[in-house]
Amino acid sequence: MSERARLLKSIADTIADYRAGEIAKPTPAHVDRWVNQFPQSVQQPILTEMEHVLARTYLTKPNVENFLSKLVMNPKLAGTNPCTFWRGVTFLDIQGGGNSQRDMLALFSSALQRECGFTTAQCGIAKTSTYLYLDDVLFTGNRILHDLTSWINSDAPQVATVHVVTIGLHSGGQFYANGKIVQAAKTAGKAITLTWWRAKEIEDRRAYTATSDVLRPTSIPNDPATQAYVQSLRYAPTLRAPGNVGGSGFFSSENGRSLLEQEFLKIGVHIRSICPRLTISQRPLGHMTLETLGFGSMIVTFRNCPNNTPLALWAGNPWYPLFPRKTN
Repeated sequence: MSERARLLKSIADTIADYRAGEIAKPTPAHVDRWVNQFPQSVQQPILTEMEHVLARTYLTKPNVENFLSKLVMNPKLAGTNPCTFWRGVTFLDIQGGGNSQRDMLALFSSALQRECGFTTAQCGIAKTSTYLYLDDVLFTGNRILHDLTSWINSDAPQVATVHVVTIGLHSGGQFYANGKIVQAAKTAGKAITLTWWRAKEIEDRRAYTATSDVLRPTSIPNDPATQAYVQSLRYAPTLRAPGNVGGSGFFSSENGRSLLEQEFLKIGVHIRSICPRLTISQRPLGHMTLETLGFGSMIVTFRNCPNNTPLALWAGNPWYPLFPRKTN
C-alpha cells in the first residue's frame, strides 16, 4: 500500500461514523476526491497533517458517550451520591436553532439510564434550583448566550445554579458568553450561578493567538485573490507569531500547521468565489460575523461539521466537501 493510500484509508477510518445513517460512510475514495481539489504539490502534505489533526479533533460518538458516562458519576459535579443529585436536576431543552441539544440530551439520558436506572425525563420533578444546559461544542458562544438569556428573561427562577456542559469549548466564546449571561441575570434581578464543564477546551482568544489551537496564519499567502480578500476587510487580520502548535497539540508541527492555514485560506477564498450562496460572514477559515479570516476551528463531531471550521471542510456544490454539512 502506498503512503497516499494509507493516509486516505486512515482518515476515512477516523471519520467513519460521521453522520452515520444519514449519508454514505466515508471511504478512501471520498477523501481522495476531496483532496484532489487542492494543487497536486500539497495534496499528500495536507493528508499527512489532516491524519494527525483529525485524530485529535474529530469527536466520535463513542468519545462523546464516554465523556457523558463519566460526567454522570463525576463527584466534582454530582457529589458523593450522583444518582440522588441527578434526580433533582432539571434538564433544559431550550435551544433556539438546530437539534444538537436534543441529540446530546438523548445520549445523556442513555448514560443516566445505564448508571442510575432512570432517564432525564424522570429528573427535576421536584423543581429544585439546579439546571443543566447541554450542547455539543461552544464556538463563538452566541447560541448558548441567546438560549440562556431568553430563559433568564422568561422561565428562570429567581435563584438557580446552571451547569453548562459541552463536549468542546472555545475559550474566547466561553469568556464572552459567561460575561453576557451574568450581566443578563443581573439586569433581570435574578441570582444565576454558572459552572462550565467540557471534555476539550480549545484556545482561540486573540490575546493568545501565538499559542492558539485554531487556524491563525502567520502571513498572508502571496496569492492575488487572497491578497484582494484581505484588502477588502475593514481591519488588518491578527497574524500568529510562528513556532507554536498550540497547547492542545492538535497540529503535528509548525510546518504542518502553517500548511493547513495557508492552503485552507487560499482555497477558502476560491470557494467563496464559486459558491454564490455563501453569506459574507462565511469567511475562508470559518463562519465569523467580525471581519476576520474566519473562526478557524478544526473541531468536527460525529453529528455534523460546524460552519466555524474552514470552508474547505464543509462548503458544498460546486466544491466537494470532506464533511457534507447538515444545516439548521
